[in-house]
Amino acid sequence: MKIIGVNGSPHQDGNTALMLTKALEGAKNEGAEVELINIATALEELEVPFCEHCSSPCAKVCYQGTLVEDYLELLGAADGVIIGSPVYFGTVSGQLKSFWDLTRALRSEKSLTNTVGGALAVGASRFGGQETTVRALQDMMMVQGMIVVGDGTVEDGAGHQGACGQMEVKIDQQAQQQAMVLGKRVARVAKK
Repeated sequence: MKIIGVNGSPHQDGNTALMLTKALEGAKNEGAEVELINIATALEELEVPFCEHCSSPCAKVCYQGTLVEDYLELLGAADGVIIGSPVYFGTVSGQLKSFWDLTRALRSEKSLTNTVGGALAVGASRFGGQETTVRALQDMMMVQGMIVVGDGTVEDGAGHQGACGQMEVKIDQQAQQQAMVLGKRVARVAKK
């Protein structure tokens, strides 16, 4: 079982990456093989780092031979995906939106259909748009036909839609715990 963490932050080692690391730790504790990808790094390789809808179905010409292609192949083969984003004006980062738009080919191939997905977000304040960002992430996954789960289980304390953290995540112990619960939940559902 393979669970991929998608870091939608422009910061490779920031708050979102820490939350994703905790979520992947939870998945790993359930027996999953895990991997974290940093999409901002991959987008830097593209001449145009966003989808221009140049063909339908997507011919993948804009990212062939790049890290984006490698990441999309990883996603298409994953049993579970946990997507994390910082809150930018109440929604996902531009980098994450650009990357996810490039998953059009995966949608045509139905590669993510029935893949388990979870969402997490980090804002600058406790009520800094995390829930709207998690909702946007879930909507993006639902368009792909993914099975979207929240972070709530009875034995771990019922959560809600996904894990939400506040900067600095390294001192937000509750956010770290909820991220681990989310990772565990994604792995458990993927196992079934």
